[in-house]
Amino acid sequence: MNVSLAFTRVFFVILSVFFLTMYMVSGEGGYTPMNLVWGLLMGGGLGALLIGFDILFKRFNLRAFNIAIIGLFTGYLMGEALVLILSAILDISAASIHLNTQTLEVIKIALFLFGIYTGTLMTLRAADEFYVSIPFVKFTPTAHKKKDLLMDISVVSDARIIDLAASGLIDQHLVVPRFIVKDLYAQAEASDEMMRNKARRSLEVVKKLESVPDLDLRYNDTDFPEVKDPMNKMIRLARLLDANIITADISRVQMAAIEGVRIINIHSLSNALKPLMQAGENIKIKIQRYGKEPRQGVGYLEDGTMVVVNGGGQFIGETIDAQVLSVKHTSSGRMIFCNAMDGNNYDDEDSDTRHGSRHARHHTYHDDHEEQ
Repeated sequence: MNVSLAFTRVFFVILSVFFLTMYMVSGEGGYTPMNLVWGLLMGGGLGALLIGFDILFKRFNLRAFNIAIIGLFTGYLMGEALVLILSAILDISAASIHLNTQTLEVIKIALFLFGIYTGTLMTLRAADEFYVSIPFVKFTPTAHKKKDLLMDISVVSDARIIDLAASGLIDQHLVVPRFIVKDLYAQAEASDEMMRNKARRSLEVVKKLESVPDLDLRYNDTDFPEVKDPMNKMIRLARLLDANIITADISRVQMAAIEGVRIINIHSLSNALKPLMQAGENIKIKIQRYGKEPRQGVGYLEDGTMVVVNGGGQFIGETIDAQVLSVKHTSSGRMIFCNAMDGNNYDDEDSDTRHGSRHARHHTYHDDHEEQ
């Protein structure tokens, strides 16, 4: 919670307590301890109710709020029109229609609420036809709207975004916040050589994205000077623009779920596009290190997928043929378990051990892969 939000909440709680306490002690009973206590309790309850509404509507963005306001205003006019029409009908046919005051009031209230409800629904359903002269506001139905993708600093530093942009999947949807570019320029002048080189590579990625045909890369100048954390800035901007965030940082996904903003991770996209291996399929793999079990070797495919080869431990540094046993899906990618076709002459005892421990070995490598 930032300082301005905390100050606003405390200020309104104090106002609620003050006004309700003054109301209670200035009433018919005057100043009494009981009235004072009731005033404090009622004021505290009203303040808590205000904060509760704030938390309840936290995930609502300005665009949805504007749609609701237009809908309520339209519904109010419709309700007033229906009530006026009813009054005119009753005035014309006063001699033949006789309604008591209570029944007439109930009918008017029902017509008024019907008008507000109908007007609000019509506005929400036809929101794509509204164009109002409010900056950055364009009403479109949530179900059909293609959201923009805000690029954070981690994805800007990942050159894979260039190939993704060139694929045509995200045409006219990439948005670079201007404060991200300012941070990169500041880092490009830093004394740390590693940080400086990384920032310069990121700026080169941005320039290459500008040159991608039909991409229409856009910049957004909105900034939040009171917010220091770049990710919090990204989330606030995403909520303001009703956009998603594209990132290359795995740790950001959980943060997005808490804040109600969808984050698209290009690592997940990369894992989803990795070629699938079927049991019994033959592959060639270079054994790079020993595994955790006897005679096991570990290698990696070109896309980084870990391959555990039973019987591959004696072929370190060599490329061998292996047969796929199974493919295990993890939260950070896939792992492939194989048997070496050139070195699978195990004795019976080793074979029993291998089959008996395969389930445990899968879990062991799953944990090791997660740590990496």
